[in-house]
Amino acid sequence: MIDFNYETEFLLDNSNEVSAWISNVISDEGFKEGDINYVFCNDDYLHNINVEFLNHDTLTDIISFDYSVGKIIQGDIFISIERVKDNAADFKVSFQEELHRVIIHGILHYCGYKDKTNEDAKLMRQKENHYLKSLN
Repeated sequence: MIDFNYETEFLLDNSNEVSAWISNVISDEGFKEGDINYVFCNDDYLHNINVEFLNHDTLTDIISFDYSVGKIIQGDIFISIERVKDNAADFKVSFQEELHRVIIHGILHYCGYKDKTNEDAKLMRQKENHYLKSLN
């Protein structure tokens, strides 16, 4: 089950559509959906998590904690709405597109995709773009 939680004023306006989309991506990647919690928050909230749990004193747009077991995808995905807004402006895309990219980025990590090397990041971006098209 996919749950959307809010630690900020932001509310996802198309949550049913996004939830169905995430479920389809998980299925398309050959996995099964477990419990996935999205938490939309601000920079301070996510920064505190980054420092406390990852020892990274930096701002980021997403942090995911993967609790997947075998082929069952589950975990907690924290997304800073402030970072998404800033990144959308920097990348010259709509807020909605950047938000959807970040939402699916966490799921793709759970499916085994990485983004630490240039080659891995390129494949991750291709997957993101592929699945973004299926939402529109």
